[in-house]
Amino acid sequence: MTKAMKKEKAVAMVMASFAGDSLALGAHWIYETEIIEQKFGRVEHLLKPLKESYHPTKDKGEFTHYGDQTLVLLESLADRSEFDLHHFSESWQALFKNYHGYFDEATKATLVNFASGKGPAESGSFSLDLGGAARIAPLVYRYREDLEKLVSSVKTQTAMTHNTPLVIGSAEFFGRVAWKVLHGRSPVAAMREVREESFEGTPFAKMLEVGLESKGTGTRDAIMHFGQSCDSNGAFPSVVHLLSRYEDDLREALVENVMAGGDSAARGAIVGMILGAHLGKEAIPREWISDLKQAQHIVDLLEKIGRAER
Repeated sequence: MTKAMKKEKAVAMVMASFAGDSLALGAHWIYETEIIEQKFGRVEHLLKPLKESYHPTKDKGEFTHYGDQTLVLLESLADRSEFDLHHFSESWQALFKNYHGYFDEATKATLVNFASGKGPAESGSFSLDLGGAARIAPLVYRYREDLEKLVSSVKTQTAMTHNTPLVIGSAEFFGRVAWKVLHGRSPVAAMREVREESFEGTPFAKMLEVGLESKGTGTRDAIMHFGQSCDSNGAFPSVVHLLSRYEDDLREALVENVMAGGDSAARGAIVGMILGAHLGKEAIPREWISDLKQAQHIVDLLEKIGRAER
């Protein structure tokens, strides 16, 4: 694979990650799958959230608070050309200063820690939510030719808000997987290699195994079994399930993810990242990109980072 081809896949990776978050926005955190069907039908398009949802201030094509944080990270990378924890932390705090959206517990705890005088290396909450690991697509894009910096940066950005081994390890695991996929491995092969090379004998190896074993189970049943919530203990194998069951079908993976309910946004951001890296822009429905309100801004930021890489 040439560098140009790899860069094209990397752009698709970032766009698909944002699309995965935005597709989930309308039905995000609805746990009763029958209610998702009643209210929305099959979620195949970006949707405006309901007034009684967790995101009543959001519109169709916008992001959950996960996507908003990912965009801040991408903007920071474009501004600095490298990952700068202090710059990212300042931009992250500025995002939430007058934020008209949902504040999850990890965000609240991190803001309290910053307010008490802690720096970005000590500000992280004790949250186990996968959302902290779901922001990493911009870092994989920037460091697609430098695995060491990629691993270091995804762990550091995650720890700023989610300073727990489970979430930091999840970020490293899926960051390594995305890197391998950009370099030509299939998602399932990449996950197995990452386990063997870096996670053998850890809880992640077991979560990977049960996720892979669920490939033949319907997605709603599998994710209900693992846990629909934000907690990485259930969300990690749920992501593995989606990647293995829909390895060559990004659209179906992200639609079925939303229909399974719960914290579909964090799962969708990671699944979109890895399948976007695997399948490229042709796999992303065009209307998902055209309906993203920040699509051109994201493209411009990626191009700015690309110019700095030359």
